[in-house]
Amino acid sequence: MPTYVLLSTLTPEGRKTIRERPDRVDKVNKEMEALGVKVVSQFMVLGPYDFVNIVEAPDNETISHLSVELGSRGTIKILSMPAIPRDKWVAFLTPERIPRIQ
Repeated sequence: MPTYVLLSTLTPEGRKTIRERPDRVDKVNKEMEALGVKVVSQFMVLGPYDFVNIVEAPDNETISHLSVELGSRGTIKILSMPAIPRDKWVAFLTPERIPRIQ
């Protein structure tokens, strides 16, 4: 299944929700699973983002649906990026796979 990196930032309303109910993170993870997205790993980080999630999903459409569904609540903003495993990326870049521009 394809892998995605989700960088999330809490809105002021989201920070308030997490402060009052820290267990909300676990509930959101279960909601993600119900939408077909498996949380592989999750980190709370310092800096411009609040969470880094590594997830697996069947396709881009599923991730788009997740972003719209969670983002529509007004508590989080999500940047979604497809992730390509290193070995697959290197294999794709072999000379015989990529036409060279003359």
